[in-house]
Amino acid sequence: MVRIVKAHAYGNDFLLVSEEDIGTRDRAAAARATCDRHHGVGADGLIVYRLTPGGAAMRLLNADGSPSEVSGNGVRCLAAWLAQNAWDAGREAREILIDTDAGPKRLALVERAPGRFTFRAAMGPPEAIAERDLVVAGESVRAVTLRVGNPQCVVLGEASDAILHRLGLALATHPAFPEGTNVEFAVVEAPDLVRIVIWERGVGPTLASGTGACAAAVAAAAFGGASRDVRVTSPGGTQRVEWRDDGLYLTGWAEVVLTGEWRG
Repeated sequence: MVRIVKAHAYGNDFLLVSEEDIGTRDRAAAARATCDRHHGVGADGLIVYRLTPGGAAMRLLNADGSPSEVSGNGVRCLAAWLAQNAWDAGREAREILIDTDAGPKRLALVERAPGRFTFRAAMGPPEAIAERDLVVAGESVRAVTLRVGNPQCVVLGEASDAILHRLGLALATHPAFPEGTNVEFAVVEAPDLVRIVIWERGVGPTLASGTGACAAAVAAAAFGGASRDVRVTSPGGTQRVEWRDDGLYLTGWAEVVLTGEWRG
């Protein structure tokens, strides 16, 4: 049996398993099995972690078993678990460092409520920001492509379930993105408010995405008239993204909802 923790941030849910507990198991297969919403625990991704002096190091696998460089909500879920353990042991965890395949992410604790921890995470600078025209599902689409530790594709102008299901998968697997991409459809509703729907690579529609919120904020500021300090709202809730000279800062909460054992 494998000890497992489930946490979520705005409905974007992850399973946390230590490297020691998962041992020599096939991690891709474990991700598919545990993340299955009917035959497993159910989640958008599996995080395999090991403790470090400053926090933890993590590897993320999507629900389909494919690897992902980083998740803004995933690092916050892992930080919430570490912070909860620290508080339960009578210690404070005001700053937590999570090492990811996209580099270290430093999280500062902003607020603590029963079972819920709000962090401001330094996500690093956006890279390779560009506009490009793509033909997808027979339609011509203008997209903003960039990296926020992982590949992102943002389409400004509409944020509906209809466009998400019509174009989301086709964009996520478009030949222009050999490694696949996360996709956000975004509307700038006010200079400080951006609304999005999300199709995550290797997962599908999700209620929220931390890196997706960051990407949408950058696209909206660069090409949509938004400010560089915005609220990004998705079906799961609203996060804050600040695009500063030294990079992106993502603020939002995460909570642990389950600890148990997986009989895998």
